[in-house]
Amino acid sequence: MMTLRTSGERGYADHGWLKSFHSFSFAGYYDPAHMGFGNLRVINEDRIAPGTGFGTHGHKDMEIVSYVLSGSIGHKDSMGNGTAIPPGDVQRMSAGTGIQHSEFNHAKDATTHFLQIWIEPNVRGITPGYEQKTFADSEKRGTLRLVASPDGAQGSVTIHADAKIYAGLLDGHETATLPLDTRRKTYVHLVRGELKVNGHSLSAGDAAMLEAESRLNLTHGQSAEVLVFDLAA
Repeated sequence: MMTLRTSGERGYADHGWLKSFHSFSFAGYYDPAHMGFGNLRVINEDRIAPGTGFGTHGHKDMEIVSYVLSGSIGHKDSMGNGTAIPPGDVQRMSAGTGIQHSEFNHAKDATTHFLQIWIEPNVRGITPGYEQKTFADSEKRGTLRLVASPDGAQGSVTIHADAKIYAGLLDGHETATLPLDTRRKTYVHLVRGELKVNGHSLSAGDAAMLEAESRLNLTHGQSAEVLVFDLAA
């Protein structure tokens, strides 16, 4: 079974300095029909205005992944990390027992566009952790590149959750397939472009939720960038 949800069905918040689409209930957006999917709790598509950002704030017992599309995020946290996150990098922050951090767009004339992803952990009360890795476009071209997993397989970042994240770039005749465990859930988020998911057309910001499916087929990409989540049911 596959359920589609269009970009326009998402929640939206305009804070001036921040414009954000919410795939699931978050902050002032509440939809009891969309509280998450499996152990995937948040996908926020954020655009941060130049010279602004999220001030220092806290998290606890959550796996947080940042995926930058354009611009850059300046990250600082209570573990002593201070770094820039450019497009192509995947950042993983394990909040564990508690962490304070800030995210800022230091550019004077460029908006930062990124996805903020939260996944429920499968272990709580761990020591907070941080990891950041670069995945070149060539690694994602015409395939699904594993970028996050419980065991850091294939050089992916390690998340403390029963989940995997794949990233792909598909255009023209390029296709990608992924065998699925029918006992699990799969969430496909089209970051940008156009794409067919198991024969169904998606546009940027659209999502496909798959349950009891044995295979994922991605075809007919038009400048498509996609994230695929393999999730606990």
